[in-house]
Amino acid sequence: MSAPAPVTVALATLGCKLNQVETQEVQTLLEAGGYRAVPFDGPAQVYVINTCTVTGKADFSDRQMIRRAIARNPRALVVVTGCYAQTDPEAVARIPGVDLIVGNQEKYRLVELLDSFTKRREPAVRVGDISMAREVPAVPVTNLSGRSRAFVKIQDGCQHRCAFCIVPYARGPSRSQEPKRVVDQIHQLVESGYREVVLTGVDMGHYGWDLAPRTTLAALLRLILAEVAGLGRLRLSSILPAYFTPELTEVITASPTVAPHLHIPLQSGSDRILRLMRRPYNTRIYRSLLEKLAEAIPDLGLGTDLIVGFPGENAAEFQATCDLIQALPFSYLHVFSYSDRKGTEATRLPGHLPPQLIAQRSKILRQLGRTKSLAFRQRLVGRPGEVVVLESRDRATGFLVGLTGNYVEVLFDGPDSLMREFVTVAVTGVDGGLTWGALAT
Repeated sequence: MSAPAPVTVALATLGCKLNQVETQEVQTLLEAGGYRAVPFDGPAQVYVINTCTVTGKADFSDRQMIRRAIARNPRALVVVTGCYAQTDPEAVARIPGVDLIVGNQEKYRLVELLDSFTKRREPAVRVGDISMAREVPAVPVTNLSGRSRAFVKIQDGCQHRCAFCIVPYARGPSRSQEPKRVVDQIHQLVESGYREVVLTGVDMGHYGWDLAPRTTLAALLRLILAEVAGLGRLRLSSILPAYFTPELTEVITASPTVAPHLHIPLQSGSDRILRLMRRPYNTRIYRSLLEKLAEAIPDLGLGTDLIVGFPGENAAEFQATCDLIQALPFSYLHVFSYSDRKGTEATRLPGHLPPQLIAQRSKILRQLGRTKSLAFRQRLVGRPGEVVVLESRDRATGFLVGLTGNYVEVLFDGPDSLMREFVTVAVTGVDGGLTWGALAT
C-alpha cells in the first residue's frame, strides 16, 4: 500500500517582520512533522493564521484573514496564533469556524497539538501566561521560500511599559538568543545562499541584558562581523534611541557590512506627549542622536514610527511633531493612528481625540512622509550602488526589484538569474513613489 498523502497546511502572516520569522519557523516545524505547505490562497486541510494586535486596524485585518480561511474550506482545521490570539483569545473564540487558538510560546508545539486534532463545536484554547516566558525558542530555518533576505530573531519581549502599547502583554518580558546560536544560524543562512541578513526583535536594543554572562547588541554585531565569512550585508531592525551607546554607534558607523539604514522610533515631537507615553527619551536626545548618525553615515536611510492622536495631543503638539520631522533627515515614515488597546494605561487618560481629527492629522504626516521620501530618493539619482535583488518581480512593471543598503527599492530590467544576488545599479530617475535604475556597465 502507498503511504497516505501528507496533510496540507497554509500559513498567513499579519504584522511585523518578527511575525514573518515565526511563521517560517512554524512552517519548518510542520514540514519536519510531515505536513506539506501550500499557498494560503488555495485549498488546504489546515490553515494557520499568525496574527498582529498592535492597533485596532490590525485586529480587524486579523478577523478578515481568519474568515477568509474559513470560507475557503469550511471543513479545514483553522488555527489562530500570534499576538491577537495571545492577548484576546476570547474574542478569537467568538469567530465561528475557529478550531484551535494557540499562544505565542505554544505555537512552537503546533505539530504536537495538531496530532489527532479534529474539528469541534467549541474551539480549543492553548494560551499560556506569556509573562512567565524565559527563553526564545530557536528553530533553524535555512530555506525562506520567496525571500531574498533572511531574517534572524535575536530577541523577543519588552521590558518597557509604554502607555499605548499592548506588545509586552502579547510578547512577555525581554529575552535573548545566545550569541553562539545567532552566529550559527547566520552561518547556515549564508551557506544556503542568503547574502543579506536582517536582525529582528521586539526590543532589540535590550539584547543580552538577560543572558549570563551579560552581553550587548554591540558585542553581538562585532561577533557576527568577525565570525561569519561571506555575509554581504547585515541590516538592523528597529532600535530605541536610548540604546545607542558609544559602542553600538561605533560598530554601526565603522563597518561597511552594516547597512546604512536605521529605524529609530520617535512617536511624537512633543516632550509632554512623550512623557505621557512613558517613552525613555525626549526630543533633545532624539534630535542629537539623529544628527550625529546622519553626519557619520553618508546617505543614511532613516525611518521612524509616529503615533497620531495620542490622548491629550493638542494642535501645537502635533505641529511640533511636524516641525521636528521636517527638520530631521528622514527617508520614510511609518504613521499610526492612535487606537485604544485593552489593558494599557492610555485607555484611561483624558482627552481622547475624535477619529476624524486623528485621520486628518495622519493624512498630513503621511503626505510629509511622501515628500521626505521623494527628496531622499532624488538625491540618489545618477549614483551607482549595490543592491540585493529580491526574489519576485514588481507586479505592475515586471521589472526586477533591487533593495539598496539605505532601504530604497529600485526597479530595473534584468534576467531572473540575478535574483538573490548583489549587483550594481545606477539610479536613473524618481517618479512619485517609484525609483528607477539600470544595471551598471
